[in-house]
Amino acid sequence: MSEDKSAPHVDARSPWVLDTRELGRRAGLSRPVQRDVEVTKPLGVPDVIVVPEGAKVELDLLLESVVEGVLVTGGAVAPVSGHCARCLDPITDEVEVELTELYAYPDSTTEETTDEDEVMRLVDDRIDLEPVVRDAVVLALPLAPLCTEDCAGLCSECGVKWADLEPGHGHETIDPRWAALVERFDENPASGPDKQA
Repeated sequence: MSEDKSAPHVDARSPWVLDTRELGRRAGLSRPVQRDVEVTKPLGVPDVIVVPEGAKVELDLLLESVVEGVLVTGGAVAPVSGHCARCLDPITDEVEVELTELYAYPDSTTEETTDEDEVMRLVDDRIDLEPVVRDAVVLALPLAPLCTEDCAGLCSECGVKWADLEPGHGHETIDPRWAALVERFDENPASGPDKQA
């Protein structure tokens, strides 16, 4: 019995899995695929920015039969939510990614001459889009998401958003060497201009 070099079995019921049998193995045949797929686990960095659980990823793809396998091209769009890296306000947006991935036929030259992690494989004439879409979406998410490009963040002294503060907002800083003298004057308000001798 020969060793099975293909990837693990794919779940044909998964909405991420596409059947390519109708393409056959004749190079030049193609078919479009459009579908919305629900995310079952958040994609991204928790507490920073993610495609949340339950969100729909919109897929708009073209499957093309080529000599070495099935070429998948197109795009995916997904909603994202997170927090601004500067002011911590909630963010909602969307991420859009372009996809180009070859799924190699079993026993093709590509399949035989590449490592398992270098190219995707067809398994039972099916392709699993989830790893490709997941990786593309996660890589496209910003490392430091911002609510606006010019977000000024928070005041380092009081923690209030700069956008909510009055112009000229600031905090008086006292040189520690003079701090004792300032405290002394604060305790002795006896020498004010209105004070009579």
